[in-house]
Order: sequence, then structure tokens, then C-alpha cells
Amino acid sequence: MKAATIKWIDRRVGTVACRLLSLWNLLIPASRSDFTTKKILFIKLIEQGASVLAYSALQESIKKVGKENVYFLVFEENRPILDFLNVLEPKNIVVIRNNSFRIFLIDLLKSLFFLRRTRIDSCIDMEFFSRASAIISFLCGARKRVGLYSFTSEHPYRGSLITHKIHYNPYVHVSQYYLMLVRALEEKAVHEPLLKKAISSYNTSNPTVEIEEEHLNSVQEKIGSNNTSKKLVILNPNASDMLPLRKWETENFKQLAELILKGYDDVLLVFTGVENEKDSIDNLMRGLVTNRAINLAGKTSLQELMALYQLSDLVVTNDSGPAHFASVFDTSIVVLFGPETPLLFAPLGPNIQVVYKGLACSPCVNVFNHRFSPCQNNLCMQGITVEEVFTKVKNVLQ
Repeated sequence: MKAATIKWIDRRVGTVACRLLSLWNLLIPASRSDFTTKKILFIKLIEQGASVLAYSALQESIKKVGKENVYFLVFEENRPILDFLNVLEPKNIVVIRNNSFRIFLIDLLKSLFFLRRTRIDSCIDMEFFSRASAIISFLCGARKRVGLYSFTSEHPYRGSLITHKIHYNPYVHVSQYYLMLVRALEEKAVHEPLLKKAISSYNTSNPTVEIEEEHLNSVQEKIGSNNTSKKLVILNPNASDMLPLRKWETENFKQLAELILKGYDDVLLVFTGVENEKDSIDNLMRGLVTNRAINLAGKTSLQELMALYQLSDLVVTNDSGPAHFASVFDTSIVVLFGPETPLLFAPLGPNIQVVYKGLACSPCVNVFNHRFSPCQNNLCMQGITVEEVFTKVKNVLQ
């Protein structure tokens, strides 16, 4: 389904469903929620980068109930990074396809039957005021349901389905917020914002990943044996279809590529992206020194892409999943932020450089609008100049 379709369903169908389920929740006797958690379900349907930021939260859950008792519900296209991180049992990753509303509904019902049979007792809703995730957390049978709650704020309505209520704090990094959700399971279900503890106590980290030799060798073959001695710079011109406002113009990436190739004889440029971006990157590469620029868009598996990040000296990317994927290595990363804020969503790690204009209208993509901005003119990205990005590149390469 398209992003706009998902938004429409969540707003129109989701609002009605949340009202009806909230009414039902008031009529039936409240279940006890002061029990010891035994089985935890995470719900994060969209965005693979979030799975990297959730690493500390997943690890804490595993310490709490054991790896075999932690489950994750996700859209099919966002599962690969969970498999790659190898944090969860593969059989505990519950997948929903969203090719169409009919397929989504069928998979959702199957997933709910599976989760109820599994006797999930605690659910962590990682989405930001999504009605679908609140509905799923209620219907999966979990008696403890942790997630964002509006209280007296005018956030998007999603009923009273959450038992352990977290107040939305726009000053907390998302990785810390995910960890807060897990620790809220230990609190009493009260009608007050949780948790009343210092943010500094929520220490998060990135996963440690080891790439298998076969994937490293495969990538080196695609790069070419004559290029192994060169510095490897990855340019990722794409941005998620969910948030096209995050995209830095392809022409800017071309100009940046020209400056890098002109300034450094020992650099090999590798362009990455999904399959349907191959042709646009081919057009971008016209006029470049092609024996030092390679288009690998759609030509790598996730394992090979991760191997590419490990081998690289620098990754330049829009704010998207690849920024978080690359952050699990020692690779230097330059991330271009615009409609979202790096204060909340920047990748973790010591080698991150952010370019962000900080316009008065930013971030316009946020929890208050389900991350769908009305903006049609992303000056926050257009205002990022090729020269200032190249300055960041030079800081790394020199």
C-alpha cells in the first residue's frame, strides 16, 4: 500500500476502531496489570532504521524474559534488518504484508491469532500515536500495553487502549524513548505520565555486527580487485518513499561526486539505492570519471550492503535507513537532515556528522501529523549546499 493509503486507513478506519475498542475496554472488567512480565511483543511496522535504534530496548527485554520470549511485529519489507542484527529468534518475528488492504487484513488476523495463542502478556507500542499499533496491542491479548498517551495534550486520538502511559517528550532521543517503553513495564499502571526518572539513566548503544567473509569477498568482487587500495566513499541519493521530503536533490549528489573525484585521486565512489533507482543513478553518473565510480543500486543483498558499509571510509546519505545501518560500524557518516530533527533521530555512534539547517518550520515531520507534512517546498534540504557537504567530506578524507 502507498503511504497516503496507510495514512487514510489509520485516520478514518483507525479512529472509529479506537473509539469502539475504548468503549469496550470501559465496559469489561479491567485485567490485573501488576504481574511479572513473561512474554513481550514489540510493534514497529515501518522504517528499518528504527530497529537499529531499538537495539538497547530489545537487549533489555531479552535480559528480562529471555530471547525465546521476545516477539516483534513488522511489515514484510522491514524485516531484513531484524534478521541481519540477529537479536531475536527468527520464528518470533511476525510479518505482515501490506501489498494491498485485503492482504494486510488477512495477515493481521493471522498474526493476532498467533499472538493470542502464544499468550503475549505485555506489548510495547513503538509507533508514534499510530492508531493501528494501539489497536493491535489491545487485540493481541496483552494485559500490559506500553505506549504514548495524550493525557491533556491534543495529540492524534487513539483512544484509551494503553495501560502504561508514556508522555511524549520531544527532547528525548528515540533510542532512549524505546528503552523507556521497556522499563515502563516495571511500573504501576497509573493515569500519570511515566517514567519519573532522569533521562541520563537511559544509556543506549549500537549493536556490534560481524560480517561473514563470503559477503565481504562478494562485495570486493563487485568493486573490482584493482580498486581495493582506494578509499571507498558511498553516496546514497535515495530517501524513503514514506518521506520524500527528506531527499537532497540528485543533481547535488552529482556535483558532490564531481568535487570528490576532482579533489582525490585515491577515492572510489560507490552509489547505492534500491532497484528502481538504478536508471536515475546511471543518469547521474554520466560525465563522471566512470573508472572511479560504480553504481550498485539494486545489485546488493542487505548482507552485501552491510559489508560495503564496513569496508567504506565514508558514507554520505539523506536521513534514512542506510545512515543507521552504517552506524553499526566504525565508518564515518555524513547525514543530511531537513524535515526531521537529528536531536531525536540521528544515528548513534562517534563518527556521525550532521548537516541540518534548523529552519523555523523544522521539524515539520513529527508525531503531531503522523509524520506527513503539508510542505511542498523542502527548503530545509534545498538550503544544504554542495560546498558545505564537501567540507564535511574533506574533514574525513584528509
